Amino acid sequence: MSRSATRSSTPRLRKPGPRGLSGRGLGKASYVEAPPEWRGTSVQVCGLFPWIVGASTPTIGVPIGRHMLSGSAVCFDPINWFQRAKVLLNPSMFVLGLPGLGKSTLVRRQVLGLAASGVTPLVLGDLKPDYAELVRALGGQVVRLGRGAGSLNVLDPGAMGSVAKTLSGAMADELREQAMGRRLNMTTALVTLVRRQPVTDHEESVLSAALRVLDERSAGVPVLSDLVQVLEDAPDAVRQVTLDRGSIERYRESVDPLARSLIGLIDGPLGTTFARPTSVPVDVDSTSVCVDISNISSTDTRLQAAVLLACWNEGFGAVEAAQALADAGRAPQRRFFIVMDELWRVVRSGEGMVDNIDALTRLNRQKGVGTAMITHSMADLRALRNQEDREKAEGFVERSGALVVGGLPPAEMEHLNTIVPFFARERREVTHWATPPGWDANTAPPGLGNFLIKVGGRAGIPVNVQLTATEQMADIHNTNRAWEQQQ
Repeated sequence: MSRSATRSSTPRLRKPGPRGLSGRGLGKASYVEAPPEWRGTSVQVCGLFPWIVGASTPTIGVPIGRHMLSGSAVCFDPINWFQRAKVLLNPSMFVLGLPGLGKSTLVRRQVLGLAASGVTPLVLGDLKPDYAELVRALGGQVVRLGRGAGSLNVLDPGAMGSVAKTLSGAMADELREQAMGRRLNMTTALVTLVRRQPVTDHEESVLSAALRVLDERSAGVPVLSDLVQVLEDAPDAVRQVTLDRGSIERYRESVDPLARSLIGLIDGPLGTTFARPTSVPVDVDSTSVCVDISNISSTDTRLQAAVLLACWNEGFGAVEAAQALADAGRAPQRRFFIVMDELWRVVRSGEGMVDNIDALTRLNRQKGVGTAMITHSMADLRALRNQEDREKAEGFVERSGALVVGGLPPAEMEHLNTIVPFFARERREVTHWATPPGWDANTAPPGLGNFLIKVGGRAGIPVNVQLTATEQMADIHNTNRAWEQQQ
């Protein structure tokens, strides 16, 4: 028998492919159903090895939605990613995105989740309002400010002054000095808003000396009219700062411009919002706090900026007071999540306002405070006339632990890419989300609820924020309530 005949009579064995042997009756599967997947911590699923893979995102923090590529749950908030996941260098985030794409919804979800875990959210200035209904649902405190709605005395040391009275020694002195610094910075910022130009270093020294004289004189809590009266009385401590050399005329010439600006705060473009005692102080012992300033007209830009800045000052001061009690062993250590929405209104309100924001909000990461700064686009920061202010404002983005980006136009992404590097695919994705919806009124924008979470040079995490049925029924995420009520 020939070799060729031997080969032909031997049956050939085929190796099955990944879906089995092809052919009639051989059982090839044309469709393979994906196996079920579950997510858990390494402690929970360690016994399933080797049938486990590492997650692309930490399962630590507030659940905000699903990964747009893998469909897995995405958990994210700046506090837990800093403290527990060790992903962020500081517990802060900067949120950018065009209006109407869900920035407030994302932050409200974090407020809700953090409040449930024992963190106290502080929404310091709610213009629309976007957060008031949620804070009420959480049983928190809602404070209303604005023309005829409430007042905020920027000379009131507030919680810092109250806590300083309960302490002694160096800790009490330090807290009093911090309270003095906050009042000085806030008064300087308001004068800057009224003038639309920065306060001089000489005037800042005069204000500092006048505030110390005011503290020595006042038995109660002083107001701005009392500060004006100190300048009018010309005490020696203030005159020494002006270098009047015994001439009352030189003194008047030195302090009169400042006195006029302070009078403008009492009865001027800002109304009486800052001229009276504080109507309702911020209570950080509440489950959550929202300062509702929706009563202020959108055309009243200077008052909006002034009240936002004053709210931030009040809130950060109250947080420092609470942490001072914890450091002294008088209270447990607490964590706070501070929301600073509509950042652009304050940044663009006057030259030098970036420095005031930086001075008010620069808290040490050891203070247990997470922050969220929210604005529409980098154009809000580039619109500043002073190049130095523009660079400092962009520093807010650069120093944030995480950058969260919603839909933005191509020009915005080009500029943002010079501060935080984006991959080409990420830039295309974010600009696609900025595409407007179709002409059909029932069609949602393509980028509604979509965000890219960037941490340093890592690849971004695309996530779609999804609401639970309970959140939808509670109607706490409806920012168009006023329009619907008119229909």
